[in-house]
Amino acid sequence: MHGLKFEEGEVIATINASPGRRILGIGSLWLLSLMVIYVAIVRPPEIGWQVFLLVLGGGSIWIAEKMRRATALTLELTPEFLRDSSGEVVAKIDDILSIDRGMFAFKPSNGFLLRLSASNGRAWRPGLWWRLGNRIGIGGMTPGHQAKFMAEILSAMIAERSSD
Repeated sequence: MHGLKFEEGEVIATINASPGRRILGIGSLWLLSLMVIYVAIVRPPEIGWQVFLLVLGGGSIWIAEKMRRATALTLELTPEFLRDSSGEVVAKIDDILSIDRGMFAFKPSNGFLLRLSASNGRAWRPGLWWRLGNRIGIGGMTPGHQAKFMAEILSAMIAERSSD
């Protein structure tokens, strides 16, 4: 694996949400929110439960919208950064210590987990990636083959860096 050469700024691999999973995930959240709000309005229980159902329905709408916006983005791997198509840097390649793709890893569906050398705070793009401390989960509504390809390239980049 020695000798990986990439030009600065070159996009090496991309991951984007699959259309079918987007429709199913966002549609399910919208359906849940509409059903909960419907029950709260048409068959109102006690006032406390009615408020709870309205807040739950509103929260589901908020998450569905956040997911719709996040899954419209694409993750891009360059020699320097893992970023999304809006330009937000998810992680610097030099900060990545390891990749975990194991069955029992705490990772998103069809994805992988990155362990970083430093904490970059918290961020969440539902269905695409999340960051909590020095861990980043990539995946969710993404096709497995795209995530696997990106994880393989990242593994090769880390191996090359450690051999230098």
